Amino acid sequence: MRTVSLEQTTHPVLIFWIIAGWVGYCILPWYGVDKFWSFEWLVDGWPLDKDYAPAAVLIAMGQKLWLAPMLLALAAPLLVLGRRKTDPLYAKVLILAGAFGFSWLVAQGLGIGLRGFAFGWLETLFGPLEDRQFGMGYGAMITASAFLFLFTQGIAARGAVNGDVFVTGAIGGVIAVVTVFVFYPILIMMLAAFATDEGGYSFLGFFPKLFDYRIWSLGCLTGGRCGVAWNSLFLAVVVGVLSTLLGLAFALVLTRSGFRYKRALRALSVLPIITPPFVIGLAIILLFGLSGTVTTTVAEVLGVEATRWVYGLPGIMIAQVLAFTPVCFLVLIGVVEGISPSMEEAAQTLRANRWQTFRTVSWPLMRPGLANAFLIGFIESMADFGNPLVLGGNFDVLSTEIFFAIVGAQYDQSRAAVLAVVLLAFTLGAFYLQRFWLGRRRYTTVTGKGDSGMHAIMPRGLSIPIFIVVGLWSVFTVVVYGMIAYGSVVQLWGVDNTLTFKHYITAFRVELGESGLRWSGSAWASFWTTIMIATIAAPLTAAVGLITAYLLTRQDFAGKQAFEFGTMLSFAIPGTVIGVSYILAFNVPPIEITGTGLILVISFVFRNMPVGVRAGMASMSQLDKSLDESSLTLGANSWQTFRAVILPLLRPAILAALVYSFVQAMTAISAVIFLVSARYDMSTSYIVGRVENNDYGLAIAYSTALIFVMLAAVGLLQLLVGRTQIGRRTSHGEGH
Repeated sequence: MRTVSLEQTTHPVLIFWIIAGWVGYCILPWYGVDKFWSFEWLVDGWPLDKDYAPAAVLIAMGQKLWLAPMLLALAAPLLVLGRRKTDPLYAKVLILAGAFGFSWLVAQGLGIGLRGFAFGWLETLFGPLEDRQFGMGYGAMITASAFLFLFTQGIAARGAVNGDVFVTGAIGGVIAVVTVFVFYPILIMMLAAFATDEGGYSFLGFFPKLFDYRIWSLGCLTGGRCGVAWNSLFLAVVVGVLSTLLGLAFALVLTRSGFRYKRALRALSVLPIITPPFVIGLAIILLFGLSGTVTTTVAEVLGVEATRWVYGLPGIMIAQVLAFTPVCFLVLIGVVEGISPSMEEAAQTLRANRWQTFRTVSWPLMRPGLANAFLIGFIESMADFGNPLVLGGNFDVLSTEIFFAIVGAQYDQSRAAVLAVVLLAFTLGAFYLQRFWLGRRRYTTVTGKGDSGMHAIMPRGLSIPIFIVVGLWSVFTVVVYGMIAYGSVVQLWGVDNTLTFKHYITAFRVELGESGLRWSGSAWASFWTTIMIATIAAPLTAAVGLITAYLLTRQDFAGKQAFEFGTMLSFAIPGTVIGVSYILAFNVPPIEITGTGLILVISFVFRNMPVGVRAGMASMSQLDKSLDESSLTLGANSWQTFRAVILPLLRPAILAALVYSFVQAMTAISAVIFLVSARYDMSTSYIVGRVENNDYGLAIAYSTALIFVMLAAVGLLQLLVGRTQIGRRTSHGEGH
């Protein structure tokens, strides 16, 4: 049992947050500035211009006096600087100051908007307000953070989570950001489900929309069409199972066989993840569409008429399995590699054959990875927008119905919100089924003791079908990407197959003039914006995801299940809903970031964070807690233990989180289509625009260039992160 001395003071950390709070209040612009990434406000009238003035300056000028009470919350912590944590006053002052300051900041932000009081009852209570306020900026963000972490330090001083400042701060930080960027926009979106045509809200009017026959119809059982809910559920289950099994097959070939070309297979297995999903859909159309290469060839050979069979369920299923198998593989490879070889060798020492070893030792220990991989495949299928948009035909799914409810002629926010409720119910149901299947079993295999064994080779009866499946799928993947590459260098697919580089030149032309290089290609603006946004979002996503996984697997605290539910909620919401909810929530104060690059970064971080959480939880479930306890016994604190002991053993999970978040930021479309602006245009929205103009050559050329860029980025990330070394011998001709 770990004991923490509450005599230790946290004055350096406390001083840091006190200073940060005063800097945010007295120096930085309190309200948002036009260009978040730049600091042009330093020469644009700061600090006396009211548009860039800090809160303290605004109050001194007699404006925004409702910001004044926060001065009390900033001053109160100064009273405890000379006190120890065991002093009852220390905890009380920090808790009260942090809670009051944070609550007041949130309340005034929500209560006062662009037209004065945001709620009618406030105007009735206090009378009309002759002033207004805009969205919060640097100053408010830093000050709010200071109040939050002053509060968590007070909670730690009271003995919460063994008085651990890092853990309480991490819990408080994750809860705060998830509340602001997941729960708040979804709440705003859900309110629209109860909206009436007259502009009010009606609880009774919600149920007729929820039980609409277009959502729940079972007409497909009698030759008609099923509702979008059943279509989405069936598709997601099939795709979840198939992508998990295929991901496991690739992981077993790479870790449990003597296959020579593992590096090439590993690269091929993750290739689809770095491709915009609708581009895979386009390639499938070029292969299996009415005029596709395979369709026309088969029709000529067999003497049958070509059909549009690929449009609908078959085409979407093929594209989604191709797109989501790599995500499942990235989760499973870390789990399969993490199984202790000594356990498999022990089974063989007891005269178990390869099949018995795999069935009784290896397979049960893969359960966390399999459950997490299925959950990812299921939810990604539910949330997928690009493939159903390209290949859907008459097969309607929830994500596209939500999109058309918003951008179509009907513009029915209420229907979109109702569809989002149905989708959320399905994904949360899958989440709880996964927890039920895993139960309360333990899957620890890495204990910190020496482990120099070799992984057992797959039994022959299993390896043959797995090699066949992996081989066929690999060939199919190569063909799909061959079509993508070929489609980018022909004049006009199916009409003029003359080879040309004009599409690449149009997109990525570079000219040398008197003023130097000029990026004159039409795609450069969106390309550099995408690189910048993805580079910022990826490490933030991995950091938040892995810290959350650490809290969920290594710490016990009140409300842990609700905490896990909250962190996974964003994973259960399709990108389309996130895009719409962010537009509704962040287009007005207190957080006014629509049209900025910041809203893109935030949407990517909280949309992709659960992958880092799941990958981290799957890997951490195999690390014995004695590793943490040994570090703590030697005098390290929780932050030092997490950084020096846990993180080095989580390299597969870190790589999965970094790769997935970077690639998703580069290739996402469903949320991006709502959030891009003229200043911050993303590559996927540019490509969709080319597709809408029937400029397939340029769209595929741009996508091909992105594939090579992301391949280079994935390779660089793998070099930077490295691979986990746990003292094992070289296995099957390749080092671990």
